[in-house]
Amino acid sequence: MCQEFSHIFLHVSGQRPHCLRGIRHIKGAAEDSEAGSHHKWLEDRGPESVLMGYIDDATGNCFGLFYEYAGLMPAMDSFRRYIEKYGIPQSVYLDKHSTYKSTKKSTIEDELNNQKSLTQFARALSGLGVDIIYAGSAQAKGRVERSFRTHQDRLIKEMGLKNIAAIKEANKFARSYYFPKHNRKFAVMAKDRANLRTPLPKGLDLDRIFCIKNKATLRKDFIVQYNSRFYQILDTIRTDKVVIEERLNGKVHIYHKDRELKFKLIDKRPQKPKEPAKPRYSFGGKRFVPPKDHPYRLFKSFRVRKAS
Repeated sequence: MCQEFSHIFLHVSGQRPHCLRGIRHIKGAAEDSEAGSHHKWLEDRGPESVLMGYIDDATGNCFGLFYEYAGLMPAMDSFRRYIEKYGIPQSVYLDKHSTYKSTKKSTIEDELNNQKSLTQFARALSGLGVDIIYAGSAQAKGRVERSFRTHQDRLIKEMGLKNIAAIKEANKFARSYYFPKHNRKFAVMAKDRANLRTPLPKGLDLDRIFCIKNKATLRKDFIVQYNSRFYQILDTIRTDKVVIEERLNGKVHIYHKDRELKFKLIDKRPQKPKEPAKPRYSFGGKRFVPPKDHPYRLFKSFRVRKAS
């Protein structure tokens, strides 16, 4: 079903009509993004790379960064750098790539809390108060796709003139020259002068938002296993669950109720000390025959008399 702000239909012969998404008129109301544009951006001078791009729906202002691959970490890093530069948008328009939309069934805990199963990226945006709108068709992503085609023509040529051959150099060129120049030429004024982007709150720890968070079991020996590694917790706590955060820089932090725990990486989980074997009584290798006055015999005769 078409959204309320859209009243445009596209009909292709032989196909069902598509409802085109209307353009927002307020800056920061929606940002279009894509799972990444795979292309030979550096041609034969460097490795293949992926452009993670964003475009403001109301103004057409573009932002993008190059990465070695398209996935969770590049998506988090690019969006973090975007909001550090422009502020937090009201919503983001995304495709249904597994990085953005979860394909897992909701757990019992999620159902009890009336929550949907979220990807790590969706969880991070939810923590910022950003609404995610998933594109229902390829046509709904037409604007950002056209933007990528423009960059594949103009950006590649300009980087070729500068003989740029590395992703780090490409990002520096894109941030400092190409996208500012592109936006000055092609971005437009929003029809509404309001701005729905919100500046980053002071004290907001983006490192804790843009990270991979997972719950892990704390064993009785205060050891946690994560990604085939063992971490020895050095603090004394009373819990059986902790939260492990893997940051964008690869570092691991462990928390319990917002308290960061001290730990050390160990090679392997220590084995439990073997209990000493209990001594076995021996009678010189002979079979032990209880004497007539042994309590066993007395008890046995008592049971026989009681049964009779």
